[in-house]
Amino acid sequence: MTAAPGRRSSTFTRLLRHGFTDASAAERLLDSVELAPLRDDPVLLEALGATADPDLALLGLVRLLEAQPNPGARRELLDTLIAAKPLRDRLLGVLGASTALADHLTRHPDDWHALVTYESRDLHPGVEEFEAGLAGATDPVSLRVAYRRCLLSIAARDVCGTTGVAESAAELADLATATLRAALALAEEAAPEDAALCRLAVIAMGKCGGHELNYVSDVDVIFVGEAAEGADETKAIRAATRLASHMMRICSETTVEGSIWPVDANLRPEGRNGPLVRTLSSHLAYYQRWAKTWEFQALLKARPVAGDLDLGEEYVAAVQPLVWKAAERENFVPDVQKMRRRVVENIPAAEVDRQLKLGPGGLRDVEFAVQLLQLVHGRADTSLRSGTTLDALKALAAGGYVGRADAAQLDEAYRFLRSMEHRIQLFRLRRTHLVPEDEAELRRIGRSLGLRADPVADLHREWRRHATVVRRLHEKLFYRPLLDAVAQLATGEARLSAEAARERLVALGYDDPASALRHLEALASGVTRKAAIQRTLLPVMLGWFADSADPDAGLLNFRKVSDALGKTPWYLRLLRDEGAAAQNLARVLSAGRLAPDLLMRAPEAVALLGDGDGGGLEPRSRAHLEQEILAAVNRADGAAQAVTAARGVRRRELFRTAAVDIVGSYGTEEQPAEADQGALVDRVGAAVSDLTAATLAGTLRAVVRDGWGDDLPTRFAIIGMGRFGGHELGYGSDADVLFVHEPRDGVEEREASQAASKVVSEMRRLLQLPSADPPLLIDADLRPEGKSGPLVRTLTSYEAYYRRWSLTWESHALLRAEPVAGDEDLGRRFIELIDPLRYPADGLADEAVREIRRLKARMESERLPRGADPKLHAKLGPGGLSDVEWTVQLLQLRHGSSEPGLRTTRTREALAAARAAGLITDEDAAILDEAWVLATRVRNAVMLVRGRAGDTFPTDSRELAAVGRYLGYGPGHVGDMLDAYRRTARRARAVVEELFYGVAER
Repeated sequence: MTAAPGRRSSTFTRLLRHGFTDASAAERLLDSVELAPLRDDPVLLEALGATADPDLALLGLVRLLEAQPNPGARRELLDTLIAAKPLRDRLLGVLGASTALADHLTRHPDDWHALVTYESRDLHPGVEEFEAGLAGATDPVSLRVAYRRCLLSIAARDVCGTTGVAESAAELADLATATLRAALALAEEAAPEDAALCRLAVIAMGKCGGHELNYVSDVDVIFVGEAAEGADETKAIRAATRLASHMMRICSETTVEGSIWPVDANLRPEGRNGPLVRTLSSHLAYYQRWAKTWEFQALLKARPVAGDLDLGEEYVAAVQPLVWKAAERENFVPDVQKMRRRVVENIPAAEVDRQLKLGPGGLRDVEFAVQLLQLVHGRADTSLRSGTTLDALKALAAGGYVGRADAAQLDEAYRFLRSMEHRIQLFRLRRTHLVPEDEAELRRIGRSLGLRADPVADLHREWRRHATVVRRLHEKLFYRPLLDAVAQLATGEARLSAEAARERLVALGYDDPASALRHLEALASGVTRKAAIQRTLLPVMLGWFADSADPDAGLLNFRKVSDALGKTPWYLRLLRDEGAAAQNLARVLSAGRLAPDLLMRAPEAVALLGDGDGGGLEPRSRAHLEQEILAAVNRADGAAQAVTAARGVRRRELFRTAAVDIVGSYGTEEQPAEADQGALVDRVGAAVSDLTAATLAGTLRAVVRDGWGDDLPTRFAIIGMGRFGGHELGYGSDADVLFVHEPRDGVEEREASQAASKVVSEMRRLLQLPSADPPLLIDADLRPEGKSGPLVRTLTSYEAYYRRWSLTWESHALLRAEPVAGDEDLGRRFIELIDPLRYPADGLADEAVREIRRLKARMESERLPRGADPKLHAKLGPGGLSDVEWTVQLLQLRHGSSEPGLRTTRTREALAAARAAGLITDEDAAILDEAWVLATRVRNAVMLVRGRAGDTFPTDSRELAAVGRYLGYGPGHVGDMLDAYRRTARRARAVVEELFYGVAER
């Protein structure tokens, strides 16, 4: 058949119209000897065009015809193919969807007969029919052939649409049941003496147990063994173990006919480390004492399938009561929180967006949500105790535990995703949950799902749509029924009872469910626009609160903010329309006391959380802060009003800093937690230090203007000391400062000193006045003569004191001195004055070094609070802040004159400079840096969580868990956090012992 030059044959055109992508190759195949009788048969072309991949189906048909043993068999196949539509649809449908099953038919060309019959019992076969199909198998190879023959019929009904995805999954589970029984029978036949010694039950778990198996999946099992009557138990369990092992090998090992599927027994007690077979009493002892929540979750799907079914039923009856008590376990909430935190980091980054099972909006989200609700409510409602996901979802909706509309959407999405999974696995019969990238494969999958217009684009669109539905409903599924229960708006739909609502809240981490329900009722009840928006927001907000260490506080704080701002037009719109704002607010409100306290004093600061480009949570520069505060001061009437305005800006900016710190530490759905802990510390230290400096500058301007007009009779500067000078202030830090002044020309020193003293006194008073804003405490105890000396001195007085009386500790303290406010020239000259003291030209004398070491040792013994655990004290404990800072500062005192990089007030910069100068090894520097960052983070965490400063971990369990969450430790990992801190501090102390207390010069 040759077309005229320049023209395509009519067959070529018809092939393209019927969905062939390589019409030239298809023409050649149709011209083959095997298909000669049907070459122009329109019925064949129509049937091929209806398959998922017409090219593949045609190639498979030619291969099958070639494999027929003789012309008579080939003629029988072709005649039946044209005459019997059921065979035509089934056979070509399979050939167009699965190269693996096409290969099977080529190796076993007579198996197409399995697709011919079309009686009612063939449409919905069960275990009995599959057992009959496997009955002729006498060894592992023939079992594989029989298994594939049965699988062929399941796939044929599936791709033709005769059965839906749920029915196909159930049939696959029934085939697995029949296969396990056949494999066990072969194992028993090979070792009859072992079979006589024991009773062995095979319990299906996972998707097989739940009657929802994939085409290619591990078949999860648990083995239960008992001694036969009169047999020794130890010998019986050994015999049962041999039988179980042999049965697993029969199914799993690769032969000339491939393998069936792996049998996985790792869900058994102790996993792969535990015995393969246990007695029923041994199983119960483990579950009663050692089992974790996920193990009871797995037991939801336990179903006896092979071996001694009476023993299997005994096992299920014994463990079921434990399953339905799992939600009462002490560790249920942290276990649930851990399970709900996605483990996407274990998926290669390139695969996350292609994952049908574990990716966002994947099958695991649906299955987990359903199973969790079963565990919570199945205790009291036996109708929920199904191992099949879709059946359980239907029961949850019927009982009011899930909204009917949500359940319907989730059911549709789950069926679509499972159908995609089936089609992907069916192609090569390989275990995978990844959506392929090859366009031809995507086209085949799309066509197999009925998407014929633009299969690839339509498949992507439908997949993303369903994944988005799952992702959106995953959280809402838990919480929307709670709102329906309290709002009581919808009629004709079952609702959660008060007790069921309480149980659900407790299971999700709420300690006071009664109060939580009252808050929900107050927020969501009514027919107002405000209540309607809240009902949209709350299901997701409640999930974010539950993911924190204190869900109750998060919900209470949200109610307070909503009560304060509910009437403003922008508040709820901000949360509804900007997803980042809502999640950021949830994180901030449930992370501790400090940020909510700051927010409650001026709730309009919520607006900072919603800047879509992230600018709202970016700390502002020192210049920007000073400009705003000085402008507010200039507008105010009197110093008191001016300082009140400055403190208001400080409160708002403290909230901004705390919010960005919390969001960066927790992460969001779109942005993971900040990996660089040092960056988080530096950001907080710089922001709070700049804010404090700007507040002092504004307060100084207000006091001077109120008392003297534009010019004070003396130049005046404020020198930051300690953490303030080092740009390392925490949320609860005082402002350590020195005050220096210099009389203006023609002004007597006494008048200048009185003016300077009055300025200091008034600044301290105004910054500590009781108000809604947090006070700013000024600490000048590092001044010459300490508390006994004058609060403010002239530059000349400082020079005279330091020349005659300066002590080693004062040189040490001056390492952190940096001008922060006031007269810039005076501040610069003060620094020039002290530089020779803190960076002595000849370094430190041995006596000075010994003095510093004595001071440090005395501080360690005297200042540590009584009863505090030194190993967990972030400031004064071994390896804490004091250890690291004194070690770095000793290097600065010794080498600062010769190493310019050491002339910095910042600890981490000085440490990096010491490393660059070879004064400390890279390893030791990294150890000290890690310890300093961690200790600083602990102090910041304590202030954020408790609302007051502290240097050690909280004793309250919920507060301790909140500190853990801030530091990146999930639920149930508080012990890991404390161990990690001790380990980090211990390593740092070892470095300090060598560098600070050691005798060798560095």
